[in-house]
Amino acid sequence: MTAAVQEAHDLGSVDLDARWALHPQVALRPESFGALLYHFGTRKLSFLKNRTIVAIIQSFPDHPDMRSAIAAAGITESASAPYVRALVTLADSKMITRT
Repeated sequence: MTAAVQEAHDLGSVDLDARWALHPQVALRPESFGALLYHFGTRKLSFLKNRTIVAIIQSFPDHPDMRSAIAAAGITESASAPYVRALVTLADSKMITRT
């Protein structure tokens, strides 16, 4: 694990080697700029302005862990820190959850 990925990982409770999913109370609506996420439980709305993050989240069911979903999106480990930070933020806000 690179130092940047470790730093991003340490920001929150994200286990890159665990299976993740969109929270069951969250709806993802694709948009031209990326996507909208709406959590029906917390009523929180999030704007995803990065289509790669949207693709990673949508691919969670196809991968055994978050690390694999990131790699499948064409992101190398050395370039993954910003994506991991974004996913940490989504996990902390309960938009995504471990399964």
